Amino acid sequence: MNKYKVLITGGAGFIGGNFVQYMVNKYPHYDIVNLDLLSYAGDLTKHIHLETKENYSFVQADIADRETIMSLFEKGKFDFVVHFAAESHVDRSITDPAIFVRTNVMGTQVLLDAAKAFGITKFVHVSTDEVYGELDFDPTVFFTEDTPLQPNSPYSASKASSDLFVRAYYETYGLPMNITRCSNNYGPYHFPEKLIPLTISKVLNDQKVPVYGDGRNIRDWLHVWDHCAAIDLVLHEGVSGEVYNVGGHNERTNLEVVKTIISTLGKSEDLIEFVTDRLGHDKRYAIDPSKLERLGWKPTYTFETGIAQTIKWYTDNAEWWQQILSNEAHK
Repeated sequence: MNKYKVLITGGAGFIGGNFVQYMVNKYPHYDIVNLDLLSYAGDLTKHIHLETKENYSFVQADIADRETIMSLFEKGKFDFVVHFAAESHVDRSITDPAIFVRTNVMGTQVLLDAAKAFGITKFVHVSTDEVYGELDFDPTVFFTEDTPLQPNSPYSASKASSDLFVRAYYETYGLPMNITRCSNNYGPYHFPEKLIPLTISKVLNDQKVPVYGDGRNIRDWLHVWDHCAAIDLVLHEGVSGEVYNVGGHNERTNLEVVKTIISTLGKSEDLIEFVTDRLGHDKRYAIDPSKLERLGWKPTYTFETGIAQTIKWYTDNAEWWQQILSNEAHK
């Protein structure tokens, strides 16, 4: 049985945090190291139950801090790096693009230098379908791995830049790598500024739910646990140098998502409040995941089963997101 040491960056965030739990529990013989800066969206309370596990440890560090990262890699002797750490909120990127360049581009380049210097076995870079830009409303057209990168927000531009650096380190230095590009994730421990957790929290508190524009923008929704399984497969079976798209085949307009949550919670659609549209708001994202499916992955959640499970989780764990909202309000 192979015993690997895995560095997961951004493991206090939403997707990275779920992946940390997935890996610690599925591979008790692996050493899982969670690296996170613990910025505003980083939360370690989700991992309290892991702190007694012998195969889990946490390091607080900034991925753009070259000296610290190099020292960590030298001591850590990692086999795998799974890189989630990123600034990810589009609205925040419109307000302050510079922090997105520092973390998402420069931070990724520092990690790549460390991975190259210390000869890791595989570097998996977790990206987003937003690097492809937008699709029109033709339901027969999807993003594939060959779709040109045409990012439309400072966030997606920073992610596209980091993708290109990862590719360049493979082509130039032979660094073993994969890039995954996922559709919109949802599920437990999602920071309550994003659409689904924001809507759930607002509806539970009988507050107005803001919907950009006319609410017709379409997203392809992927349950975070299906995403974790996909990354696990790519980490172990992905062909080095390849990009794999991860999509849920669950396209919904933003308005449909909001109405589903309101209906499930038995509240009135009068809570919906249409607000000025986001700058550069992409019309539609939709992924063709057939390449990953040929590798052996299939999503297990439909949107109906996944959103019901997610709403129940947020209802049952209100203390978690209420504390986060309280902390944000006092900053």
